[in-house]
Amino acid sequence: MNMRVSSPVAGTLAESKAARVSILAAQARLSLRARGDLVTLNAALGLTLPDRIGARAASGENEVLRLGPDEWTILAPVGEIDRLIAACAGVYASYPHSLVDISGREVTLLIEGPQAAELLTLGCARDIETIGVGEGRRTIFDGVTVVLWRDAENRFRMDVWNSFVSHLGHLLETGCKELAADIT
Repeated sequence: MNMRVSSPVAGTLAESKAARVSILAAQARLSLRARGDLVTLNAALGLTLPDRIGARAASGENEVLRLGPDEWTILAPVGEIDRLIAACAGVYASYPHSLVDISGREVTLLIEGPQAAELLTLGCARDIETIGVGEGRRTIFDGVTVVLWRDAENRFRMDVWNSFVSHLGHLLETGCKELAADIT
């Protein structure tokens, strides 16, 4: 078994002919809750917050996904977090919102390869094909709440709470092996 089960460290968890599962390097992760006209926050953040649930937007290395009617997740390089928090704090008096640093709460798994979408169906009841390239969704994977980002036809990122990485990592590792055994 090539899965590390202690602390989540960047690197490959599982790899087969079917797919590869890796833990990505740490990044800044913010949870934003806001309502109303988003122009002020867009200007402060330097990007346009998506207006449709599941839609994503990016500016440079900063990326945002709309998870709900008033909820977004913002991903950025670790060095950007203080700037983003300060920018939003600067507009709080005129535009109340909630911005919380959740960087330490989650790990991002990268799932890629010719059968990456099929691998995800092993634990996700959602029809993976309904998530378009460049979109994302909050969903359930084997009973665990995750955020799934679809970067390409066969490339996904899955944000998982740290405490569930070992469980989901083992499940994905087993799935990689099973799918590879079916390849002839």
